Amino acid sequence: MATIEVTEKTFNDIADKGIVLLDFWAEWCPPCKKFGPIFEQASEKHEDITFGKIDTDAEQGLAQGFDITSIPTLMAIRDGIVVFAQAGAIPAPALEDLIRQVRALDMDAIRAELNEELKNAQKN
Repeated sequence: MATIEVTEKTFNDIADKGIVLLDFWAEWCPPCKKFGPIFEQASEKHEDITFGKIDTDAEQGLAQGFDITSIPTLMAIRDGIVVFAQAGAIPAPALEDLIRQVRALDMDAIRAELNEELKNAQKN
């Protein structure tokens, strides 16, 4: 699957389903242009993952909502939960390793941990 353009209108439909990798980028950003082909190649290799690109100039609301202060920023979402976010272009082997790690996550354990944190926050 090739990468898709993600907008504020399409984000919620995309983010809740399975594994989603998002590339926050801008046309004027040299590191973004370097990372773009790496991201695209991974999208063709992992057809079960949604690879989305968010143009931070066109989608300022999404960029602000996720507190994106540096681009490119790579974000991984699994089952609607942000499990990874990091600024900076990464090489292909690091992207493959990230994909492997996101696939291996125990989402039941993560949901339980998030619920516990929420309970603790409500007590305080």
